[in-house]
This record gives sequence, C-alpha cells and structure tokens, in this order.
Amino acid sequence: MSRGRLAQWGAIAHNPGMSEASSAGDNALPLSVTELSSALKRTIEDRFSYVRVRGEISNYRGPHSSGHVYFCLKDQGARIDAVIWKMTFSRMRVRPEEGLEVIATGRITTFPGKSAYQIIVEAMEPAGVGALMALLEARRAKLAGEGLFAAGRKQSLPYLPRTIGVVTSPTGAVIRDILHRLADRLPVHVIVWPARVQGETSAVEVAAAIRGFNALAPGGFIERPDVLIVARGGGSLEDLWSFNEEVVVRAAAESAIPLISAVGHETDWTLLDHVADVRAPTPTAAAELSVPVRAELLASLAGLGGRLAGAARRTGEHKRAQLRASLRALASGEEILAGPRQRLDRAATALANKASAGLRERAIVLGRLSAGLGRHTPAAQVAGARARLNGMGRSLARAAETDRLRRRERLARLSGRLQAAADVTARQRAQYPQRVDLASSRLRRAIAAGVAQKRTRLDAAMQLAGALSYRSVLERGFALVRDSRGEPVRRAASLAAGQAIRVQFADDEISAEVGDASAPAPEKTRAGRTRRGGGPAQGSLF
Repeated sequence: MSRGRLAQWGAIAHNPGMSEASSAGDNALPLSVTELSSALKRTIEDRFSYVRVRGEISNYRGPHSSGHVYFCLKDQGARIDAVIWKMTFSRMRVRPEEGLEVIATGRITTFPGKSAYQIIVEAMEPAGVGALMALLEARRAKLAGEGLFAAGRKQSLPYLPRTIGVVTSPTGAVIRDILHRLADRLPVHVIVWPARVQGETSAVEVAAAIRGFNALAPGGFIERPDVLIVARGGGSLEDLWSFNEEVVVRAAAESAIPLISAVGHETDWTLLDHVADVRAPTPTAAAELSVPVRAELLASLAGLGGRLAGAARRTGEHKRAQLRASLRALASGEEILAGPRQRLDRAATALANKASAGLRERAIVLGRLSAGLGRHTPAAQVAGARARLNGMGRSLARAAETDRLRRRERLARLSGRLQAAADVTARQRAQYPQRVDLASSRLRRAIAAGVAQKRTRLDAAMQLAGALSYRSVLERGFALVRDSRGEPVRRAASLAAGQAIRVQFADDEISAEVGDASAPAPEKTRAGRTRRGGGPAQGSLF
C-alpha cells in the first residue's frame, strides 16, 4: 500500500463524515482486501502488543506435526484463538491441558486468511493455587492409572552403596547438608550432577540428570552410582512445580538405579515422591537412608565374628569327640594284618607248587620230543622246539611278572592298611614300621628266591634247546639245503637241473645251481669253488 492510500485510509478511519461524503460522491479510492487486512493487523498489533489474558483452555489436541500448538481460550462470554510457536513451547514450564484455567501472556495479532484475530502466547501460568492443585491432582491420577506409583515396581536400596549420585543445585545448602551427613555416618564416593531445581528449564535438567546417571556403564571411567538422591530445599507449590512435571516423573520411573526423593520439607509432597523408590522427608534424611552408621557396622561385625569363632570352636570339639569314638571302634593293626598274611603264605605255597608242576610237565614233553628226534628232520624238530621254548619263556616271564605284580600290589595294600592302622592306633605306632619291614624283607627274599630258581631252570632249558638246535649238527660237518623259497630240500628227486638252491654251512651260506647227473665232473677253480662249463663259479651238491 502506498503512503498516499495509507494516509487516505487513516483519514477515513478517523473522520467518518468524510467517508460518507466520499462515498456519496464516489470520489474515494477503494482499498483491496489485502490492504485492509494488513492495515488492521498493524493497528491491532500496535495497540495490543502486550496482554495478559485469563481463560480456560479449550479444543487442545496436542502439538501439531510442525511442532506448533493451536488451541482456544474461553470464558463465559467469548473465546479467542491462541498459538504457541514451537521454540516457545519447548521452553515453557507449564504446558497446555484441556480444561485448565491459565493466565496467558503474549500479543494480539490477526490472521488475514480467515479474517480472525488470535493471541500469540509467550508465557503461561495456572490461574491461582487452586488451578495448580487441580492440575496436580489430574496429573497424579493419570500417572497412577499407568501404574507408575505401584508399590510392586519399587526397588530396594542397597545396604552398602559404594557410590551415591546426587541431582541438585551445586551452590545451595542442600548438597552441603547431604555431604556432611554422609561423612558423619559412612563416607562414600559422591557424584553430583548439577541441575537447576527451580525455573522453566529445571524439569528438563533434572530428568536429563537422572537419565544421564542411568546411562553410565558399570565399571566405566565414571563409576555408576548405586543410589540416586534427587534433592531440593523447601518452598511453595510453584517453587516445587518442576518435580511435578511428567518428564521428571517418567525419568524417575525408568531409572534402573534405586532413587530417593528428598524434595522440600516433610509436609511437602510432589509427584516425584510417589514414583521414587523411597521418599525422604528432608535431604539430610535422604543421606541417612542411603547409608548405615559405620560404628554400628563395626559393632555388628565384631559380634558376628565372635559368634563365628564360637561356632567353629564348638564344631571342632564335636568333630574331635567323633574322631575319638571312631578310633576306639577300629581294630588293632595285628588283627588287620592277620588275614592278609595267611592269604599271602597260601598264595606263595600254591605258586611254588604250580610252578614245579608246570616245569615237570614241560620236562616230560621235552623228553618225549628228544626221544622222537630221530624220526623227524632236524629243521622241523628245531622249529617246533623253538616255538615251544618261546611259548614257555613267554609263559614263564608272564607268570613271573604276574607274580611279582601281585606280590607288589599285596605289599602296597598291606602297607596302606598298616599306615592307616598306624595313624589310628597311636600307642602301637612305633611297632608297626618294624613289622612292616620284616614282612617286606621276607616277601622280597621269597620273590628273589623264586625268580632265581625260575631263571636257573630257564637257563637249563636254553642250554637244552641249543644242544638240540640244527646248528650243532652243521658244526659236525653237515649242510642244510634250501630251495629258492627258503624251504628245506629233503629229497634229491625234488630238484631239477639248473634250479637255484642255497646251501648253509656252519659258518656261511652259499648259492648253488643243480647240475646234470650225466655231465662230467666239474673242474675246481683257483678259489676252490667248482666251475661247470664256462659259466661263473658256483657250488653244487649234485
């Protein structure tokens, strides 16, 4: 709009008579709708740039998707549209609620798109203490309906916390009272999270402090507290309103760390007191609830130590009496060893008889084999004798090893029983080692004699086997002929001319070839070996 048209509009607005004259003569320049709406907007904003309006909130549906808030303020005779911009809404301490009577502070403006006027709200407060109490009661009922105040979800405080987190103002007297009381009762590590406890941003800061303590990892660089204390001094309902905000109550309900509420004096109650795990009447009382008295702990520990020592002493006396009764019920060492000693003697006698019978049986078999030696070839007899001799040697070795192991096991068992009897019978302790040594020496002598006797018989058997071996026959000038497969040749008829054979003498073995019986006798070579025809020198028996 130009300055001339604006001046003209202003003159018409202040001089209605001029307007009538102009309209009668149709000489006035018409205004556009936009020009008129803009002029009205500036006039209203200049006139009502700061107003405080009291009314009841109506048609509130929560923040818009853009973050702005739209609702109405009404009384018995009128209503006015209201708007709270997104940035202003985020800083407000009191939030709009349907049916809440408030005092809104802001400025009046128009909305040309609807030819309507509205108030841009910049601050809001409940209309008196009665409204605050009504809002508090409605909020308490809402949160209680969600189960946030249920006793079943409250946590128990740890008996001996190592670290305590405190959410309060670092400059007030509250933190000093808490630290002083903790130092008197039981000094612990205290972490203070600074937060405003009054004002528009106090509720957000307290909720952020509670969530910040819970976000600390156990065993991290900053130790996670075992108990949280949210504390503030006394004040009016308006002063303590931050602790009635939903953001604080929900943060306390979500806390995995046990939380103590110490807001105001004993007669002051907030919603934080309902949701907290423990409510303390004062900050000093919160410090007393969080830790026990060190002197009482020491006294209790001393009493428990005395009871433990007495119980241990009585238990030891009872066990000692049981041990004495068990010692009286045990048999003496001589009675324990009597049975095993008899079994050992019988086993030794039976072993000697069985060994003698076995050797006699083997001697008879060996005599029979010797008598039938002439009816068998030396190789077969020697092979059979060697197999039987090996079996006898292995059996004898196994028998000797088995006997030695059995005697050792019995000796070990006897030694273990003797040791146990010696531990139990203290009066005969000096006699047991002598008896054990005597029994051990007798056992060792018996084992040594048995082994020596068996070794002598084994040597005799080995000598007999050597005498019967075919090698002694070779020493007397005989020779052993084998074919290419190593089998002994028993008949000359089983050989063919030109067949390769091996002849074993007492000192060496040579290769030979079977010659033709009708061929002339071979000539002797220089080396003494026979040569047949022009071929290489080789021996022949045929």
